[in-house]
Amino acid sequence: MKKEENELVDVLIVGAGLAGIGSACQLRRRSPELSFTILEARAVSGGTWDLFRYPGIRSDSDMYTYSYGFKPWVNKSAIADGDTILEYIREAADEHDLNQHIRYNHKVVSAQWSSTDNLWTVTVTRSDTQSDNEEPLIIRCRFILSCSGYYDYDQGYTPEFAGIDDFQGEIVHPQHWPEQLDYKNKRVVVIGSGATAVTLVPTMSEDTASLVMLQRSPTYIANVPGEDPWLKPLIKFLPASWVFRLIRWKKVLLQQYIYRLSRKNPKGLRRFLLNKIREELGPDYDVDTHFTPDYNPWDQRLCAVPDGDIFAAIREGRAEVVTDHIDSFNSKGIALKSGKQLDADIVVVATGLKLKFGGDIAYSIDGKEVDLTERYVYRGMMLSDIPNMAMSVGYTNSSWTLKTDLTAKYVCGLLKKMNRNGYTSVTPTITDKMGEVPLLDFDAGYVLRAQDIMPKNGDRDPWKNNDKYTKDFVNLELKRNKHSELTFR
Repeated sequence: MKKEENELVDVLIVGAGLAGIGSACQLRRRSPELSFTILEARAVSGGTWDLFRYPGIRSDSDMYTYSYGFKPWVNKSAIADGDTILEYIREAADEHDLNQHIRYNHKVVSAQWSSTDNLWTVTVTRSDTQSDNEEPLIIRCRFILSCSGYYDYDQGYTPEFAGIDDFQGEIVHPQHWPEQLDYKNKRVVVIGSGATAVTLVPTMSEDTASLVMLQRSPTYIANVPGEDPWLKPLIKFLPASWVFRLIRWKKVLLQQYIYRLSRKNPKGLRRFLLNKIREELGPDYDVDTHFTPDYNPWDQRLCAVPDGDIFAAIREGRAEVVTDHIDSFNSKGIALKSGKQLDADIVVVATGLKLKFGGDIAYSIDGKEVDLTERYVYRGMMLSDIPNMAMSVGYTNSSWTLKTDLTAKYVCGLLKKMNRNGYTSVTPTITDKMGEVPLLDFDAGYVLRAQDIMPKNGDRDPWKNNDKYTKDFVNLELKRNKHSELTFR
């Protein structure tokens, strides 16, 4: 089929999820003179918050920092459910008239940069929702802003379990939750101990006959208030937008304080977290076995549970935590290495994500294929020697959107400088000697499994990935002209 080759836009945004919509809003606000198109591989917007449909789905970050800085979070819930977040994202898109710019069922396959034209030629497959036909399409653009997320939307991570085909019940992965799954009065086992598992357990246990959270090892869990305690007193005296900003900065500083404490005094933070769990579950509960990880806080992500809902489920006998290793599945359920048998009608495999860096797009420059794993990250958003391209990636130790907001603003600043000075390309260029350090100070399983697909991380600024929002805020927000080691042409 013949490809169309007559379309040119200033900015091509890949993905219409939280980051993609937020970035497009920033373009509307800060660079209204630029043309842009948003390409979304799925049939709807919302990304994660439309894809995941499992019971109780919610943010695992507080919404004052997970929301957009330009759109105050006015809902009372500090930890919001998925439907509310999805509504918020789509409301932002409506307010900035983005829907006319979004093309659904458009998957980016490759992007080729021409140094002669100073343009990207992007190959897209445009699928028909009524059939399996895929129509090729070519779009040219001056700048690519990739907001495709960091995990594989097509499949989650499922370990290989011996005998899993022998199980006579239903096996479900939260990433692909069956719309009609009936778990009422059923025996359910949830495999996992991360954010998804601790969300599923209190919600499903309201209706199940029994529910077991089966974990190989515990995760740190923090009880947080569902409504921020500052909200009620502040809202009496201040406009909602002021309240939002005050609580947002309080949350930012508290997140950074807790993370720094986890590095400087991990034993103290560990003791604090475990004592809080003991207060929730009582002196007779075996916290050492079921809620005491063998690593320090924030070596892996800390799970937040609003108003201690998972602890309430355990106290009330609606849910049980079992810490053991799976030996094999059998027809009735799961045989554990301790010799115990867990009978089940439904097994939920909440075992994590499969990462996919860069949206699985094949990049090339002047006909030569680009290996992203050989490039260094510039300011947490661009890659060495790749012109006119940025990737919107958030923090692992704080709310994702804090960084994606800063990235969008920084890109807007770059584009303004280019237009003002007549530049047609901007390329991160390493000018001094530099060593290499690990990209993420983070030992989560999904990160460790994906180390071989990650780009490189330098040992100095601006090539060292930063995990501190306040530092990025100064460097990217307040000092918007801080463009060291960028080559403009």
